[in-house]
Amino acid sequence: MSGRNILVINSGSSSVKFALVNENSDEFPLQGLAERLGSDDAVLNWTFEGEKHVTSLHGATHKEAFERLLPMVQKASHGSLHGIGHRIVHGGAHFTKATQLRPDVIEVIEAAAVLAPLHNPAGLIGVQASLELYPDLPQFAVFDTAFHQTMPDHAFRYAVPEVLYTDHHVRRYGFHGTSHMYVSRKAAEITNLPVEDSCWLIAHLGNGSSTCAVVNGESRDTSMGLTPLEGLVMGTRSGDVDPSLANHLNRTLGWDLAKIETVLTKESGLLGLSGLSNDMRTLLEASAQGNEKATLAIEVFCYRLAKSLASMSCALPRLDGLVFTGGIGENADIVRSKTIGYLPFFNITLDEEANQRCVRGVAGQISAANSTRVLVVPTNEERQIAVETLALLDA
Repeated sequence: MSGRNILVINSGSSSVKFALVNENSDEFPLQGLAERLGSDDAVLNWTFEGEKHVTSLHGATHKEAFERLLPMVQKASHGSLHGIGHRIVHGGAHFTKATQLRPDVIEVIEAAAVLAPLHNPAGLIGVQASLELYPDLPQFAVFDTAFHQTMPDHAFRYAVPEVLYTDHHVRRYGFHGTSHMYVSRKAAEITNLPVEDSCWLIAHLGNGSSTCAVVNGESRDTSMGLTPLEGLVMGTRSGDVDPSLANHLNRTLGWDLAKIETVLTKESGLLGLSGLSNDMRTLLEASAQGNEKATLAIEVFCYRLAKSLASMSCALPRLDGLVFTGGIGENADIVRSKTIGYLPFFNITLDEEANQRCVRGVAGQISAANSTRVLVVPTNEERQIAVETLALLDA
C-alpha cells in the first residue's frame, strides 16, 4: 500500500491499544488491544487485513507486548513505518498541539501526572517502551487537552484565589480533544459547511463522556475540567457533585481522600446509580425488563447530558448541529432520543427511523428536514492522532 504509515498507541496501566494507520486508506490494516498486561491472563487481540486473531501473553510487560507487536507492524506496513503517535491525556497548559517527544516534553508529561494520575503514568509506560524499541523513529505526543487550549479565560478559569491558578495551574483543561476535533470536522464535511465557519455541540459518550462547544474549528467550552472527573455522569465516574461532598463523607463516614477519590472515579456514575453495571448496553437491557435502578441510571445520564448541552450552547454564536459520538453516542438510539426530549427549546424533531438506523458505525442525520440538525458521527481518534503526527512530519 502506498502512502506513509503511522503507528498509533494508546497505552493504559495494564493495556496497549494500537492501530496502524495509512494516510491513503480509511481502513486500518492492523489494529488491536493487548490487555491485562503483567498478569497471567495477559492477552493480545488483533485484526490483520480483516481477520481476527488472539494469543496469550502470560505475564508480559508493556515492553514485551511491544516486542510482540513489532513483527506484526513490520508485516502490515511492509517494513515501512514513518512515525509513532502516542495518545497522552494531560498536557497541562503547555501544549496547544501535538509535539515531538523529547526529554523536556516527557518531563512536562510527568509533571502533569498529578492532574491525571490514572492516565499520564500509563501513557508514559507506552512512551518509554516504544522509545527503547524504536529509538530512531520519530515519535510524537498527541494531547487530549491540546484542542481545548482555545477556550477563553472566562470558560477555563475557576472562581478560586488567583494564586491557585498562577502558581498551581488550577483551571479547567478539558479532555477527549482528539475526538471532539475529529468529529466537528467530520460533521462540517458531511454537511458541506466550511470548518472555519461552523458551530457544533458535540456529545462524546462512552465509559468516559464529555460535551464540547466547537466554533469555527476551535473548542470554546467543554464539560470536563481540571481532571476527567468533572462534568457528565459516566460509566464509573460521578461527574459534577457538590464540592463539599468530600468534607461531608470525611466527617460522617470517616473516609480519607483516597477512599473518596476511588468512590467518585471507580464506583459511581452508571455503576453507582444502578448497582448493576457501568455498561449502557447492560442497563438498557435491564431497563427493558423492568429494572427500576437501571431505568433511573439512564434517566439521570440523559438529563445531565441535556443540561450540559444546554449550558454549552452559551458558547455558540449559532447552532449548526448537535453531534453524538463515542460508543454510547453512536449506538444507543434510546439515549439520543431521551436526551433530545429534555431539550425542547432546541427545536429538534427526531426522525425515529433514522435514529434507530444509526448504530454500529452508521453515520447520518437523525433529525427531520425542518428541524435543528442532529447527526451521528462515529469518532476516529486513531486517525486524528495519525493526521496530527503526519502534520508534524511534514513541518
